[in-house]
Amino acid sequence: MSGHSKWANIKHRKGRQDARRGKLFAKLIRAIEAAARQGGSDLTANPTLATAVQKAKDNSVPKDNIDRAIARGTGNEEGVVYDEIWYEGYAPGGVAIYVQVLTDNRNRAASDVRAVFNRNNGSLGEPGSVAYLFEQKGYVLVTGDEDTVMMAALEGGADDVTETDDQWEIVCAPGDVAAVRTALEEAGIAVEQAEVTQLPSVSIAVDAANAAKVLRLVDALEDLDDVQSVYGNFDIPDEILASLT
Repeated sequence: MSGHSKWANIKHRKGRQDARRGKLFAKLIRAIEAAARQGGSDLTANPTLATAVQKAKDNSVPKDNIDRAIARGTGNEEGVVYDEIWYEGYAPGGVAIYVQVLTDNRNRAASDVRAVFNRNNGSLGEPGSVAYLFEQKGYVLVTGDEDTVMMAALEGGADDVTETDDQWEIVCAPGDVAAVRTALEEAGIAVEQAEVTQLPSVSIAVDAANAAKVLRLVDALEDLDDVQSVYGNFDIPDEILASLT
């Protein structure tokens, strides 16, 4: 993870934009369907589904919609079969971009993703070109007292707890997100964000000349219906980020 909450700041910014575009709801439902299809409907045995359902609840997705998504995913209701595909490439400044796609049309998804990279000064790479720079991890963001956060997070199975500004970034194994979240909430700590994500092992410092270009590419990718998540190893200074948002 890049230091000093850069990843969290970018994710918060992107989350607000997705909500304004009206796309977040559909992406959350699609993630639930795909997780249920892959691992079954039992939340205790399918941590990917449990995390997807919790994220949907956090964003006020109605229970009926969640239940129907699970039913479609497990084949109990008619639904679309989504394939998970990962695209890899580069943004201006040598920034690595890792794109998760859930699609019912591979040709459309490939064409759309390639076009966005080409139009936004990026380059689509070969499989394996940037994947090695990212690792799947559980990520939890909270605000609270240091001792309480530390104790609860470690009891829940966290691997690392880092202070960033007035918040705490907690990293854990992907399957431990629910346990860490539960331990924090039982300790009276409000969880602001909890998900399974892809964290970069190294970060690229982005200057003012390239920052807008990088975020423009990320925006355009996330605006595609088939794109579920976009990850990058960019580190944009707070003052530059503030001038762009």
